Amino acid sequence: MTRKDKLIERLLTVPKDLTFDELVKICKQFGFEIGTKGKTSGSRVEFYHSELKVKYYAHKPHPKNIVKPYVIKQVIEFLENLDLL
Repeated sequence: MTRKDKLIERLLTVPKDLTFDELVKICKQFGFEIGTKGKTSGSRVEFYHSELKVKYYAHKPHPKNIVKPYVIKQVIEFLENLDLL
């Protein structure tokens, strides 16, 4: 099992200690690019897939770097709806 597979498997368990950096790695593995909406975006981050022409917006967690479980569930649902999972 590759690191990619392990990270995806970890995502699917909806862990309580998934970091935002790990979420970014997972999204990049599925072909998403990460960006912001400029200076006024605050902590909002855009995940954009150029081939599928879809976007997903999320907020960087703060002050800790741990992603909330409800966000993980939303990401899983988003990826499933695109038939990526």
